[in-house]
Amino acid sequence: MVSRPHSALILVGHGSTLNPDSSTPTFEQADRIRERKIFAEIQCTFWKEEPSLREVLRMIEAPEVYIVPNFISEGYFTERIIPRELELTGPVTQHANKTIKYCKPVGSDTRMADLLLQRASEAAPRVPPSKTALMIVSHGTDLNENSAVAAKKQVSLIRRRNIYGQVLAAYMEEEPRIEDWPRLTSQPYVIVVPFFIADGLHSYQDIPVLLGIETESAAAPGGGAPPTRHVPSSQREVFRRNPYRVAARELYYTCSIGTSPLVADIILDSVDRFDQKHRAKTIK
Repeated sequence: MVSRPHSALILVGHGSTLNPDSSTPTFEQADRIRERKIFAEIQCTFWKEEPSLREVLRMIEAPEVYIVPNFISEGYFTERIIPRELELTGPVTQHANKTIKYCKPVGSDTRMADLLLQRASEAAPRVPPSKTALMIVSHGTDLNENSAVAAKKQVSLIRRRNIYGQVLAAYMEEEPRIEDWPRLTSQPYVIVVPFFIADGLHSYQDIPVLLGIETESAAAPGGGAPPTRHVPSSQREVFRRNPYRVAARELYYTCSIGTSPLVADIILDSVDRFDQKHRAKTIK
């Protein structure tokens, strides 16, 4: 990685008003990159937390700024929300006295396939791969058809390696649906890897319910929404009870892909690829 002593890096995360763990992986990746002393400045910003997208550029002094979305897919947020909030006009934007360079989201990197396979192997090291279905689960949305593309891309890459008996994607909000996994899979062993950045409400609450390994959360008194609480991912029992016996299968469930330390390398590669593609010259 080329040293960029006159450049800044901004990592953009979704964040959450309900779950403080949502922003943790973004801060952790920033810390890992900061230790390498590549950039003059590194900041994190979020859609649902502080510092907000509209504030972050005012916090930067460097004349050249790389923005990397710590998102799984190119979709509604990376194509509409982030450019709108940061007033971006394209891959390269002149903003006052700064040159803003908007990189691809981390989830589009082909090495995500390696991280997915690593998660699967760690969760179920002794199951025979030839008799195992690997299911990559993500959100999906009707707002943007590209939302599911990242997961489909990784599934295609993993299938080519001929490791598992079956490899497929499933989604929370579009077909094929996560809750249909017994019908979608045909192997006696099933490994489910959440293709998410953070271990948030989706990965430790919603998806386990859809898989049938957890029950619905109890409603709050008075009929309101169920209470939420901060639970460090290392203590969330849903990731530690493997294997689950459900639907006449042996099911293994892992934590989210975005928590891997190797994501820091992918972020840095995203910056390098941007300069290669746009033939940009870094400031010396």
